[in-house]
Amino acid sequence: MPHSLDLKGLIPAIAVPFNDDFSIDAPGLTRFARWLASQRGIKALMTNGHTGEVFSLTPAERVEVSRITVEAVDGRVPVISSIVCEGITDAVEQALLAKQAGVSALDIMPPHHWLRFGFRPQHVLDYFNAIGEASRLPLVVHVYPAWTRSSFSSELLAELARLDHVHAFKIGTREMNKYARDLKAIRAVAPDKALLTCHDEYLLASLVQGVDGALVGFASLIPNLIQDLLDAVARGDLAEAMRLQGMIDPLKEAVYGAGEPTGEAHACMKAAMAAAGILDRGTVRPPTIAPSPDELARIQAAVVSAGLTQRSAA
Repeated sequence: MPHSLDLKGLIPAIAVPFNDDFSIDAPGLTRFARWLASQRGIKALMTNGHTGEVFSLTPAERVEVSRITVEAVDGRVPVISSIVCEGITDAVEQALLAKQAGVSALDIMPPHHWLRFGFRPQHVLDYFNAIGEASRLPLVVHVYPAWTRSSFSSELLAELARLDHVHAFKIGTREMNKYARDLKAIRAVAPDKALLTCHDEYLLASLVQGVDGALVGFASLIPNLIQDLLDAVARGDLAEAMRLQGMIDPLKEAVYGAGEPTGEAHACMKAAMAAAGILDRGTVRPPTIAPSPDELARIQAAVVSAGLTQRSAA
């Protein structure tokens, strides 16, 4: 495992621009990835996450998105690709294809059938070991919410932290008591591995628990504001952190509403990115639904109020 890979800090889970015919906008993705990689404090970019509408992409398209992103950043930052599969054979195949595309690490999402049927801890360990041994790439554990059947116990997270292949944790527990227990369990056995919040909708509350950074889709829209928040928390400047979170809140409400992110939240995110000049258009792939006129007006107002309309990824 290459210990030189530093994932402690801000890692955007990137959106993927589409053309009007729903094909991948390769020039738009190239411009966006280059712009995002140039922002202060960015440690890596992650492709094929939920923000990247991964479940609307074919396996071949996922590889293409990673390849375009790797070429765009040209070594400026590493690229991580999520692996979204139903079984070990498929996962190993996709991991090797992602490696060929040039990614430096892999984010491992739970297979969908674990959400339906649950799992045994050994299933999880076998899954991660197989992917790690085949790819020889550092792995990021993608931790799903506590209320899902794909929730990993604190004890299982500690077991995963002991694996040499595992380098970091993208923690989306979304239940703060368990979140605290999860962090403690991982730190007890692997104090140097990166713990990253992915709680876009309440960043400050999850950051002050002692994590090492954030791996969030929201950083596709407001990377500098989130980096400022990370810096304030690192300094222990709670007043400044609260001020920055107060600036983030209207955008959060416009994109995510009052609850956890949904598939339509990614459509709202892309609409905000288009309003800010980061993307040319906010096209999303079906079955994700574009924002309504009322939602678009709310998003536009939040973007203007936050002063983001002068941005451009050109």
